[in-house]
Amino acid sequence: MEIRGPVLLPARREEIELRTLDDLTLVGELALPELADPVATLVTLHPLPTAGGFMDSHILRKAAARLPALADLAVLRFNTRGTTSPRGTSEGAFDGGRAEAFDVAAAMDLVRERNLPRPWLVGWSFGTELALKYGRDHDIEGVILLSPPLHRATADEVAAWAGDPRRMVVVVPELDDYLRPDEARERFAAVPDATLIAVEGGKHLWVGESQTRRVLTEIVAAVNPDALPLPTEWDDEA
Repeated sequence: MEIRGPVLLPARREEIELRTLDDLTLVGELALPELADPVATLVTLHPLPTAGGFMDSHILRKAAARLPALADLAVLRFNTRGTTSPRGTSEGAFDGGRAEAFDVAAAMDLVRERNLPRPWLVGWSFGTELALKYGRDHDIEGVILLSPPLHRATADEVAAWAGDPRRMVVVVPELDDYLRPDEARERFAAVPDATLIAVEGGKHLWVGESQTRRVLTEIVAAVNPDALPLPTEWDDEA
């Protein structure tokens, strides 16, 4: 079976709820390797909910569908406050990236409670703003920023990562609608140790199987490179 599109590979999947410090319940899902303990954890932060972003935005959904099986990763997805997906609606209302600090904290609380190993924040678009603004407050190995627009994260918030021992991987599409590689190099220059990856032909929404595979490969290259190259076929009988 070719691994593409909506293929759902084996995993232990659990619907979860997160409780925030301001007393909201957020809905989500935790996907774990089917037979093994995870070697690392992806805490995913979805694109802008007012523009259709949610925990099922396709890169995050496909990460949860594939990477527990292909790379032994735990994948935590959740809807930030006021966001709806087929899993349900998280309480509260969108706050432009301010009160969402509590949402990130609630996800990290679950990581600690479950003793999930080696957490990374993986933000996409709006989710990168949350990772940049609040990631330094938490015990993480690093941040992976997919299509960062840098609309809400200030220059000071970016520069605050300079000298931080945790890794920053910035994946920038060549044809992004908001921040393209040359400008991204300038705006992330304040973080000399950041790894910036320009993806030729890439677009902000990473549409298409080739772009999906490229993004998932860059995530795994940062978090569990021993799992590369990612298979493109799955033996249903294995």
